[in-house]
Amino acid sequence: MPLARRNRRTLDIWPGFVDALATLLMVIIFVVLVFVLGQFFLGQVLSGREREVSRLGGELSTLVDQLNMERTANVKLKAEVARMAAELNVSVDERDLLANELTSGRDEAAKLAHDVAALKALKAEMEAKLAALGGKLGEQEGQLASERKLSEEARAHAALLSRQLDAMKQDLDRIAAALDASEKKAKEQGTQLVELGKKLNSALAGKVEELQKYRSEFFGRLRQVLGNRPGIRIEGDRFVFQSELLFDTASAELGAGGTEQVRHLAGTLKEVSQAIPKGVNWVLRVDGHTDKRPVKGKFPSNWELSTARAIVVVRTLIANGIPADRLAAAGFGEFQPLDGADTEAAWSKNRRIEIRLDQR
Repeated sequence: MPLARRNRRTLDIWPGFVDALATLLMVIIFVVLVFVLGQFFLGQVLSGREREVSRLGGELSTLVDQLNMERTANVKLKAEVARMAAELNVSVDERDLLANELTSGRDEAAKLAHDVAALKALKAEMEAKLAALGGKLGEQEGQLASERKLSEEARAHAALLSRQLDAMKQDLDRIAAALDASEKKAKEQGTQLVELGKKLNSALAGKVEELQKYRSEFFGRLRQVLGNRPGIRIEGDRFVFQSELLFDTASAELGAGGTEQVRHLAGTLKEVSQAIPKGVNWVLRVDGHTDKRPVKGKFPSNWELSTARAIVVVRTLIANGIPADRLAAAGFGEFQPLDGADTEAAWSKNRRIEIRLDQR
């Protein structure tokens, strides 16, 4: 009886052993399956990263080529700026020389005008004396004809008067000739003054064109730095920031984004100003504008708000290395709108900060 019971217990172990073995086998198969799937997904991730690394390598090569082209263009630009600076110095020297010649010519013309006036006065005086002598001579001749009695003294006096009359006529002829020569010389001096004025205006126009070149370069580089962002545009010779891009409503404090924009502006201006010759007396003007709606806040009117915003931009430029003597701030309030309509779009367009590179 105990032996049969022992045999029955031994036979009952095998089903549990088989179940445990089957469970272990399933766990092993599951682990292997998870490992295989992990290897598959890891291979996919590594393959994507290799493609990304290849793409980034291609972009890096393109950027290196663009950098080399930019460096080459920069070298050419510096050489061109140096050449134009030398030409500008020569034109400035010529302008100073022309200005001195113009001053000298004006002094000489004034002197000639004074001489001409003196000669005219002398001519009038001589003509009066000649008329008086002619009257006396006619009176003497009438007396000679009527009385037919003249003493030797009277005849001598008449001859003397005749000689004086001839001498005065000669003096009058010389004065008239001198007057004609003076008038001719004055006309020539006037022609020279006109030519000197034209040359001086040409030299000044050259300076204006020179500043216009650097203004175009400044706006071009500023456009590259800031990009085609909403709220930034170029209108003629002005670079326009919408106020919302720099300031909050009714505020004259630059936000983080506005400070970054002005910092980019200062960096571009410092780069361009190094190439502008010292003879070009340039200034960067910052103009503040608002819409026509009454301001709400600590500012009593749009005048104060627009002026305060322009001054804040100028101070930020100074803090980023722009000399204070090259900057100017102005506030125009709502009195120079770009759009006169009473719409939100027009008001938004009129709220702006304008940057202009100008000549003092």
